[in-house]
Amino acid sequence: MKVAIIGHGAIASYVRKALDQYGVAEVAEVVRPGKEATGVTPKISDLRDLPAAPNLVVDCGGHSALSTHGPIALGQGIDILTVSLGALADADLYDRLLSQAIAGGSRLHLTSGAIGALDALRAASKSAMEAVTCAGRKPPLGWMGSPAEEKFELYALDKEAQHFSGTARRAALDYPKNANVAAAVALAGIGFDETQVALIADPTIKTNVHEIDAKGDFGEFRFTISGNSLPDNPRSSALTAMSVIAELAERKKRVGF
Repeated sequence: MKVAIIGHGAIASYVRKALDQYGVAEVAEVVRPGKEATGVTPKISDLRDLPAAPNLVVDCGGHSALSTHGPIALGQGIDILTVSLGALADADLYDRLLSQAIAGGSRLHLTSGAIGALDALRAASKSAMEAVTCAGRKPPLGWMGSPAEEKFELYALDKEAQHFSGTARRAALDYPKNANVAAAVALAGIGFDETQVALIADPTIKTNVHEIDAKGDFGEFRFTISGNSLPDNPRSSALTAMSVIAELAERKKRVGF
């Protein structure tokens, strides 16, 4: 099985280190122009320059990477597996990806990322739903580089502080590096504009905590997960990287590479 991986951050590095274990080969490392490659595979900045055709493009590069490279891959008939679910809150990008997938006969596959219980939420959403809410708590430094910095002195927080309340669409657009869980919940459930999100900096915790609450004709449920971040980046969930590996392993087994 051959893949091209977009990105060079903590999630992409974790995925690359696991490829050999699952018999997956990387044909190209897709990075921004001027960025040094991290491995021995060819480095490219445009998917039209692929040295060999991959079975799958794996996007670990974030929202801008999916916007740049996603339409090209899909238009060439290459499936994409992405962790950048929040990018789909951008209606224009969603339409571009959809049109290119139709033109190329390809698919955009979404990882479960740092959250679970999406199968139950997907089933529940087929009946009338009263509400779906998603709360994300991280240690203060996990919100560095986000709008939370403009609202609080993150280094000085001594109690929890909510810095966002609104729709999943707004959360995904305003927090492109922090709200992919909210996007996953929205896509599995009742949509970006109906799902309500709260984002909280909490100095009393050391893990990233996500809570989903849903209520409707099915009944109600609450799902909570406390996940570790990757050592190289407190904003990145270890489970997100693991979800990519799980998808690659499942795809390899299913397709029979």
